[in-house]
Amino acid sequence: MKKVIGAVYPGSFDPITNGHIYIAERAAGLFDELTVSILTNPQKQSTFSVEERKTMAREALCHLPNVKVDSFAGLLVDFLRRQKSRIIVRGLRALSDFEYEFQLAQMNRQLAPEIETLFIVTDARYSYLSSHAVKDIFNFGGPVQDMVPPGVFRRLRERFPRFDGEKV
Repeated sequence: MKKVIGAVYPGSFDPITNGHIYIAERAAGLFDELTVSILTNPQKQSTFSVEERKTMAREALCHLPNVKVDSFAGLLVDFLRRQKSRIIVRGLRALSDFEYEFQLAQMNRQLAPEIETLFIVTDARYSYLSSHAVKDIFNFGGPVQDMVPPGVFRRLRERFPRFDGEKV
């Protein structure tokens, strides 16, 4: 019997961007199963609810049959253990991401030595892209439709209706 190798790609995904999708596509090609898992963090003010973020992620990743979308609260390593996974996937855009992600990987390694972190470097066209930047650009009337999937763009317009669609 073939052993199924699964990985978890965690994040806030508030909202999911084309950069996130790129990392998920790459990871889906490396593993039998990939769980894109949305962090539930009550201490963080999110633009979209966890359920909205899960819906947007499912829509954006529906072309990947080995990807499922879930959410978790608490320690990531505990979620991985419940999923019976030993691999965390993280995307890197720049050197500054590496410092932060390296610290998280080391902490997770301390908490759960059996769990590995795999870094995937994004494509250069997404190196500047973050959920926070998308929301800021959108709120100031800038064009974001090439940075996010259509469903996310539609929800941004619904959430922030003061823009008329011609400007964004």
